[in-house]
Amino acid sequence: MTDLTQWPTSRFDVDIAGQTWTLERVADLETLWDAMDDDEGDEHIPYWVELWPASLTLATWIIEHQKKLQGKTCLDLGCGMGLTAIIASSIGARVAAIDYEWPALFFAQKNGLINKVTSPLWLQMDWCHHGFKPGIFDVIWGGDILYEQRFFGPISSMFATVLAPGGRILLSTPERSVSRPVWGHFIRLGWKVEQLADTRETIESMDMPIKLMQLTR
Repeated sequence: MTDLTQWPTSRFDVDIAGQTWTLERVADLETLWDAMDDDEGDEHIPYWVELWPASLTLATWIIEHQKKLQGKTCLDLGCGMGLTAIIASSIGARVAAIDYEWPALFFAQKNGLINKVTSPLWLQMDWCHHGFKPGIFDVIWGGDILYEQRFFGPISSMFATVLAPGGRILLSTPERSVSRPVWGHFIRLGWKVEQLADTRETIESMDMPIKLMQLTR
């Protein structure tokens, strides 16, 4: 793929719970998608260039419940442009944020600096082959990461390994037929599944009903 650091960029503002956050990304999204090599595969589709509605619900929860995150060690799965990791870091959480694609992390780091938040630890990592110690994270979250059933096994295995005793997992996701079975999957593995929010989010051309679910042991 073309070196994204050389592409023109644009900025846009996102309002979350009365606060405004500025994000930067590649300016021409359609050309970016078209520039993908045919042999790169689905794993390299640049989903990170979009701010998905599920991230807005998750970001709102983080701001409204910041006392539950202050001082906690947290993991942001599939961080994309970095919005939720940046917000959580700004309110005092210790955040590691991972994404499969290095360009996402390039812009996430830039966005942290734009918003004067320098503390997230940005890591290029595949959640199927993570490198974290057991029981290291108090809180784990992901926005719209359950879009393929092949992820259910690796993600649930990672959760069981890296979540600290008494920790919580927050999954913000639109209602999709492909992801509907995942809650039964988690229940069978011994997780308690609780719905925290049922919202509708609109950003740019996307308008989706979103559920925020919590997993605990």
